[in-house]
Amino acid sequence: MRLELDPGLRDALGPDPFEALMAMSGETYRDTGGRQTLRVSIAGQEYFLKRHRGVGWREIFKNLLQLRLPVLGAGTEVRAIRRLEQLDVPTLQLAGWGQRGRNPARHESFALTVALQDTLSLEDLCAGWGARQHWTAQQLILKRRLLQHLATTARTLHENGVNHRDFYLCHFLLRRDSPGLVQAGGRLDLHLIDLHRVQLRGRTPRRWRRKDIAGLYFSALDAGLTRHDCYRFMRLYGGTPLRAQLGRRFWHRVSQQAVFLYRKAHGRTPRLPVPV
Repeated sequence: MRLELDPGLRDALGPDPFEALMAMSGETYRDTGGRQTLRVSIAGQEYFLKRHRGVGWREIFKNLLQLRLPVLGAGTEVRAIRRLEQLDVPTLQLAGWGQRGRNPARHESFALTVALQDTLSLEDLCAGWGARQHWTAQQLILKRRLLQHLATTARTLHENGVNHRDFYLCHFLLRRDSPGLVQAGGRLDLHLIDLHRVQLRGRTPRRWRRKDIAGLYFSALDAGLTRHDCYRFMRLYGGTPLRAQLGRRFWHRVSQQAVFLYRKAHGRTPRLPVPV
């Protein structure tokens, strides 16, 4: 068994902290059978607890046959959090984690993270932006700063062998007290979450870079994107002048995947700021 906890948590959880966390109740956010996400309170502090109880051999073989590595436990998220910390990409604060059992299909594990308080997702923030007819100067500045943040975050991850696999606006949480929400030059306190499927390598394959960017594009298609917004993202993410990005097959495939995801989610074809 492996167990790591912040100082003070062991005393709060009693003689068997692992068992206490695996049995703890709280507000359930997700329950897929083998994996649960709960909001819990320990000694007056709010946390998110992700518990894994083993995926079973059937799920493992299904993923392997699809040439995908199965997510076997909380260790994936723990490694991802620590890698993002190394890259200075704001994410969740890890308070503890543990795992027990040798059978990969049955071993139990958990990750405990400090709850981010008073936040909203970029999906919620951008809801309705697509219907906005007039933008104030401050609103345009905020949109462009968010776009810059997303492009540079994606580039940082992919240049350092990290791909998210669920890279959508809903997985970026912005603190409501971020100065940048009311001041043109203020800081935006934005955190990337939901890291349980993150992959870490020496180099991110093109296929997985494309999947991340397509997911982000799909989730932003109703957020009032313009052609210039897309071109700005392409330039920032690619790290080269726009003329070097235009015509690349990579962006064509990104658009195709985004349209596929949008049709699947909404049952209609989206309006693309930049034609495929």
